[in-house]
Amino acid sequence: MTEFLIYLITIAGIWGILSLSLNFQYGLTGLLNLGHVGFFMLGAYTSTILVVLAGLPIIVGMVAAVAAAALLGMLMALPTANLQQDYWAISTLAAAEIIRIIFLNTPLGGPYVGEAFGVSGIPRPLRELFTSEGYNLFYMWLVLTCLVLCYLLVVWLSHMPFGRTLKAIREGDDIPLALGKRVSSFRIRAMMVGGALGGFAGALFAHYNAYIAPEYFLPLETFIVWAMVILGGAGNFLGSLVGTFIIQAIYNSTRFLAGWVDIEASVLGPLRMIFISVLIIAVIIYMPKGLLPERRRRYDHRPTAKR
Repeated sequence: MTEFLIYLITIAGIWGILSLSLNFQYGLTGLLNLGHVGFFMLGAYTSTILVVLAGLPIIVGMVAAVAAAALLGMLMALPTANLQQDYWAISTLAAAEIIRIIFLNTPLGGPYVGEAFGVSGIPRPLRELFTSEGYNLFYMWLVLTCLVLCYLLVVWLSHMPFGRTLKAIREGDDIPLALGKRVSSFRIRAMMVGGALGGFAGALFAHYNAYIAPEYFLPLETFIVWAMVILGGAGNFLGSLVGTFIIQAIYNSTRFLAGWVDIEASVLGPLRMIFISVLIIAVIIYMPKGLLPERRRRYDHRPTAKR
């Protein structure tokens, strides 16, 4: 049970960074991104290719993963920054699928490296300094530290003039345009920030799992991230973390149900997705703002008494 809890906290921390990145794009800016897993995948593959195939240090691979995912965010937003939300959502979904199909059909090395075979043997940072049990605990604290830093970053950005402009864009383009703000430019930058965080999460996942393949980055993964944000509360970064830990607990704890219920493992997998879907529908109906709704600032406009 202890090993499972360490794994659950670690994987929830990685996905927590991913949910923060989506909440920054959607909850703060109002960008309907249905291809968010593309950042996760590009970050994982970028770091893996540079570290495994090019032999570069892990820190270089992670930095490159952040940069590549930020660049992808810019490339996704450049032609779509002025589109309506429904067209924006379709274009982001298509972009993520293009990335997955490219890696699915591109050999990265020998006959069993890349494509549907994936990439194995991904090194783990500082692995030689710990035993197996000790390393899992170390990586958990590493991920939690990164999660806290990412959380502080998005909170800080949301309180900056940049973040306040993004919140205004979320409510509509009229007011930001009237104030002379370039709405398309702010949307591009929001996609870049969210993409960079998503790429960082992908790099952490690749070096933790030590194996990646295109099947890990299906559109279903984007739905799971959306479930975390909706459950926790769009616009509330702490809420997205709460939603992440709840969804990950449901998603990973079904393995223990096999000994309690007479249901085959092949059926338990789809059942957990059905349960998560029903949970999200219930939240949308009864708690549309999530478990932790965004706290919006109120301003007192009462006129002062004349002297």
